[in-house]
Amino acid sequence: MNISAKVTDERVLDVRFDEASLIVDLMDGRTISVPLAWYPRLLRATPEQRAGWERAGAGYGIHWPDIDEDLSTEGLLRGAPAPRAA
Repeated sequence: MNISAKVTDERVLDVRFDEASLIVDLMDGRTISVPLAWYPRLLRATPEQRAGWERAGAGYGIHWPDIDEDLSTEGLLRGAPAPRAA
């Protein structure tokens, strides 16, 4: 049996939202969906602010300049919510 290693590319292709989720499409065809409630800045942001995202970190991160939020695909894949404020 020949098992070939699948090539993964965890760089961001697209970012979108529904009422309750942040949805990130990756270059390798995977889609990550996480609860929007995990990221309070994004939850409180306007639709226009959410739409103003940029690729960061060679494509392995997402930056929202209007709300000063940064997420990595590594953290999203790990299921890491934003740290809670003290």
